[in-house]
Amino acid sequence: MGRARKRGRDITGWLVVDKPAGVTSSDVVNIVRRALDARKAGHAGTLDPLATGLLAVAFGEATKTIPYVTDALKCYRFTMRLGEATTTDDTEGPVIATSPVRPDDDAIRAALAAFRGDILQVPPQFSAVKVDGARAYDLARGGAEVTLAARPLWVDELELVERPDADHVVLDMVCGKGGYVRAIARDLGRALGCFGHVTALRRLWSGPFDLAEGGVSLEQVRQEAGTPALDARLLPMEAGLSDLPELPATPEGAARLRNGNPGMVLASDAEYGDEAWASFGGRAVAVGTYRAGELHPVRVFGAGA
Repeated sequence: MGRARKRGRDITGWLVVDKPAGVTSSDVVNIVRRALDARKAGHAGTLDPLATGLLAVAFGEATKTIPYVTDALKCYRFTMRLGEATTTDDTEGPVIATSPVRPDDDAIRAALAAFRGDILQVPPQFSAVKVDGARAYDLARGGAEVTLAARPLWVDELELVERPDADHVVLDMVCGKGGYVRAIARDLGRALGCFGHVTALRRLWSGPFDLAEGGVSLEQVRQEAGTPALDARLLPMEAGLSDLPELPATPEGAARLRNGNPGMVLASDAEYGDEAWASFGGRAVAVGTYRAGELHPVRVFGAGA
């Protein structure tokens, strides 16, 4: 007996959601998937339950473009509480150390320089990093001592935005994949000799998606569930590839690409070895590596079409 076919509509595209605090990223995906009655959905980059802001949700064939969004730069605005360290490096955990030291703005700006560029970052104890097959946060909640290895991270920007009071600073960080804002606050607090943890965190943009250009709230999703209004909010699959060069394919090239073979593309500003995507008739056909007039596909869209 064959496997039962998944229920739901076979829709493709992206929805930019303004995630509220108090729900997980998976919760958001499930709510949106049900509202659109979509068969397949996934998100491009987890936000902690306490975090808010941009969560890009992909549907159908667009889920194949998720890696190109998660690998891109993203921007976070966060508030850091000076003078206190917590077990979780945010407000969820109890305070484990305090300090009366309150560095001035010049000292904070000077300390930020060490956290830009290529850095090594130890993830928070309460994180989803796996240790011997178990999540670090599960081990930490069970009282186990968790030793996590430092990981490389590219920090493109880290700037002081404002100082609401002596105990708090607001910072903007633009970083690559795998960055933990909580670890930045923890390590910056140590560098300043005052401890620190995150009290608020909001993702402003991620790769090609930007909250400034509009994001739907979960309340709007619930109100518009099952209506054309919610369908109209979907962005095309190609939106997830807009940070990569687009290469128009020839008709023969498009046919070959759809079957998983290298296909001829027209000249563009892409260089040999660049990641790029091929289009035909205004739609994405494949994404892969550009080599001497051909795209060598890694992911194919609408295979066999």
